[in-house]
This record gives sequence, C-alpha cells and structure tokens, in this order.
Amino acid sequence: MSAHRSWFARALVACAILAAATALLGWYLYRQSGRTPGELLDYADHRMDGHPVVETLAAPVMHLLRSTFGAPSVADRARIRFVIPPPPPRRGASEIAPPERMPPGARVWRVSPDGPIRRIGEVARLARDGDVVEIEAGDYHQDVAVWEQARLTIRGVGGAARLLAGGRNAEGKAIWVIRNGDFDVANIDFIGARASDRNGAGIRFEGGRLRLRRCLFWNNQMGLVSSNDNPAPRSELIVEDSEFAYSYVDGQHWGHNLYVGSMRALTVTGSYFHHAGIGHLIKSRATINDIRYNRLTDEVGGRASYELEFPNGGVAHVIGNIIQQQIGTENSAVVSFGAEGYKWPVNTLYIASNTLVNDHPYGGTFLRVAHGSGGVVSANNLLVGPGGYQVADRLTVVNDVRADWEDLRMPARQDYRLARTAARTAYQPLSDEFQGARLTPDAQYVHPHTTRRLNGAPSLVGALQDQPP
Repeated sequence: MSAHRSWFARALVACAILAAATALLGWYLYRQSGRTPGELLDYADHRMDGHPVVETLAAPVMHLLRSTFGAPSVADRARIRFVIPPPPPRRGASEIAPPERMPPGARVWRVSPDGPIRRIGEVARLARDGDVVEIEAGDYHQDVAVWEQARLTIRGVGGAARLLAGGRNAEGKAIWVIRNGDFDVANIDFIGARASDRNGAGIRFEGGRLRLRRCLFWNNQMGLVSSNDNPAPRSELIVEDSEFAYSYVDGQHWGHNLYVGSMRALTVTGSYFHHAGIGHLIKSRATINDIRYNRLTDEVGGRASYELEFPNGGVAHVIGNIIQQQIGTENSAVVSFGAEGYKWPVNTLYIASNTLVNDHPYGGTFLRVAHGSGGVVSANNLLVGPGGYQVADRLTVVNDVRADWEDLRMPARQDYRLARTAARTAYQPLSDEFQGARLTPDAQYVHPHTTRRLNGAPSLVGALQDQPP
C-alpha cells in the first residue's frame, strides 16, 4: 500500500509539473503571438470543429478560459446587441463647410422641402455636366439617386441636408450611386442605408474622382463603398472633415465604415471614424494612401476588427492620427498591412506621429505587417497599452515612445493629450533620409472633425501637440 501511495504521489507531482510547464509555455506563446486570448480561443474552436469528442472533453476548459478573459465565443458574440444611438442633431449653418468658388458658367439647381424641386432624385436626372446642385437644410426621406454626370458640385446650404433611407436604395446599392465623374459633395448626411446583399451604403462610388467635405455617414450597413478599378487604378477618393459611425449588418457580417476598393489614391484628413460593427473603421486597397490628422477610435460599445487596414499594401502614409482599439475588438491588430497579399509594385508603410492606444487588457498588436513588404518606417509615435509590432520585413523605428495611462489627461474619455512631459516624450526631428516621405506633421486633429495648423515644428511625440497645463 505504501509503495502504491508513493507511486501515486509521484504521478501527481509529475502531472502538476507538466501542467505548470504547459501553462508557462502557453503563456509565453500567447505573449509572443501578439494575439488576444479571444482570438486564440476562436482559433482553438476552429481547429476542434468536426471533432466532437475533443470538443466535449475541452468544453469545460474552454468555458473557464473564456470566462476568465471575458472572451465570448463567436456564437455568443453574434447574440450581443450592437447598440446604435440616434444620429446627432442636424448641423446648422455655422457647422457646415462654407461654399467654394462657383464653377464658371455653372447652372444652379435648388432642392428644398417646399420648393419647386423637392426630390433629390429628380434633380439628379435634370442636372448637366458642370452644374451645381444646392440642397437646402432639412430631412429628405426615401430620396435616393444615381449621379452620372461628368462633373458636378453638390452641397447642402443653410445647414446639413439629411438623407434618411427609410428602406429605399438606388439600384439595390446605396442612398447615392456616384458613377465615373468628378464630384464635389459637401454638407450631406447619409443615414440608414440597407440593401439585400448586406452592402447597403451611404454612397456607392463607382469610379472617377469624389471629394467629400463635412459629410456624415451613420447607421448604414457600409458607410461608403467604392468599386474596384479595372484593369488599371485611376479613381481618387478624398475625405475631409467628415464622420463615419455605426456601420453594421448583423451579428456575423462585416460593417465597414469606409471600404475603398482597388483605386489610384485615397486621402483622408480631419475626419472621425468610430463604432464599426465587426468590420473595420477604414479598409483601403488603394495603391496610394494618405491618412493624416484623423481620429479612429472604436470606443465603448464598438466592435471593430482593424481600426486601419491596407490588405493589399501599396504606399501608405499614416501621419498624426489618434487610433484606439477597444476591448470588444474582433481582431487584435490596430493597424494591418498586407494581410491579404501584396498587389501593387511598391508596398511601403510610413507611420509617424500617431497616438496608438490599445484598451484591451490582455494583449494585442499595434502594427502587423505581412511578409513581402518593401519595409516600414515608424517614427515619433506614442504607444499606450499592451502590444508591440509584428513586422516580417525591414522595420526602421525612430523615437517611438511608450506611455502609461497616468501619463495621459483623461484616457477613459479619449483625451489622449499628455498630462506631463519629459525628455523622452520630446519630438525627434527626422533626418533628410525621411523628409522626402513627408513624415513631419504640420497640423493636428481637433475634435469632432477638423484640423488645426501647428505653429511651427512639432514638440511632442504622438498626434497631439497640446502642452500639459
């Protein structure tokens, strides 16, 4: 009996040592992976799928781990209600973009709730190339349109014009379909787009050049969607001082705030992206990307995957942005580059003077770059929260600085200005080697959606140059 007990005790000790070693190895691999516990558990579920015996045996452990780390399963997440608040109050005359110079020889068409032309869809058929369409402030219900002019200016006047889809869409795609022209659109709100293919967008941009100023995209299945240019990229999208929020389909499908297909160029400045439902705040397949002085914050209740993704690479400048990942994220990486394979001749990422925040307590990755890129330059970024960089190729880092939560003024309310400074948070001027890449910021984001020029050179790392009180 004594020998039996001795053998049993040794077996228990061996099992305990093995369990401890396995736990330590698992913890080490988890820390090295840059993934959140939820992602790793989802992967384990996927690997066990189709093996009922293994699933049954592992179920208690999986349940314990998910409870411990607050990581619901895919099925449980699909049942979580994505709360979409009402849109903000319609902006008044003082809150919209001022009119720009009238194109020479342009005819002005006026749409108003009580005027001769009351429907936007009607003026979309009447307007000719080079005209100006002015839409008086007000709510326009179920008023969808297809725009096919070669050149057109469309702007809300006297305040924002709110387009409420109310179950209607143009061509089964969007509130507006803009096709193969040069369009300037300002002061329009796109709200509530739905379509049977689950890609109902505020705008479907199908080629040409589109510039947006002071527009709002709220509670659409997709905020703005652009088509792919075939065979060669030629289109351009410019987004200025606009807001994209609460894009959502249902519990199992992507709802991107901004989805850009294969086109020549994307430029985004002074804009506010937040609260995407499972999809990304910005996803761009463009060959040239310039993302400057924006706020990309998923915030409480958000369920975005990537905050910023360039799935096919290209040349991307990410300068002076506030980018935050929420605990409810569907993906551990904040910024992703090349995840779906590189498509363009040049694939280089420049990421500088950003404030990158990870609110997930159990890990994550600030930057994930797939193998095959032309290299990454990261300079003067402020990193807050757990995580690091996962870059498979050449990475050049210049003066990226980590900060603790107490170094910030009020991070729980997305106020990521430095509460105090030190020598380590000082901006480091870049050598001539990097100046051609335009990595030095000359402005900063100002909430809710605009920018302010800097008075001189930047003095602090990160996106915000406000000196502590």
